[in-house]
Amino acid sequence: MAPRPTTMINVIIADHQAIFRAGIAKVLAVEEDVRIVGQPQSPEQLLNALDKLRPRVVILASSFLSFLHDVQNIAERHMTSVLMLCDNTENASDFMRMGVQGVIYRSASGNMVVEAVRRLALGQSFLQGPNSAEVEVSEDLVGARVRKRLSDRELRIIAAIVQGYKNREIAMQLYTTEQVIKNALRNIFDKIGVSDRLELALFVVHHRMLAQATASLAVTPGRSRAASATGKSDFSARSMSQTIN
Repeated sequence: MAPRPTTMINVIIADHQAIFRAGIAKVLAVEEDVRIVGQPQSPEQLLNALDKLRPRVVILASSFLSFLHDVQNIAERHMTSVLMLCDNTENASDFMRMGVQGVIYRSASGNMVVEAVRRLALGQSFLQGPNSAEVEVSEDLVGARVRKRLSDRELRIIAAIVQGYKNREIAMQLYTTEQVIKNALRNIFDKIGVSDRLELALFVVHHRMLAQATASLAVTPGRSRAASATGKSDFSARSMSQTIN
């Protein structure tokens, strides 16, 4: 375990998946030496937050990859370390070769996220290797038990929830009705022992077995019909609030 930095670690979390972003924030918020100073949802907000807030670490989802050069330019000026959050299908080493200071997978445990943030804050690097994933999965007995209770269809619903999709959008993806999705969610909550969507996302973050299972079924991020008509992103602040609630 890395020693804790002697000063507060200011962190920005940039991830298009609203519930997952909230889940990581929840994990880090309980650490006394970590403070979340921003959760930008667009490239413009991200670059502005980096320049104005000057965090010690920015957790950057790979969905922002096309803006990595701009992020690195600002980060270098303010001595900000970049911790890339990549999907399970991506190669962590590829991002390290792009010059970021650390890489974790979306299925990383809460403890690993905290460890990575602290190491980068100390000026060290952090690379989550594939072997660590296998070890943690084999030790995740709770996640394994819950995984056995869930059908593939329920896992697909969980994957969509974590990505920030609403019931109506999930119903469209699965060619069913919104009421069927609501009923399925109640069953999922009962099986896992959670009461809402945010608790569900946090459970997934903390249990690697489920995180990997849902990541392999994750739908391709897209824009809703309403968003396409208005030209607004699904991941607006209003959308995030509605999704979490």
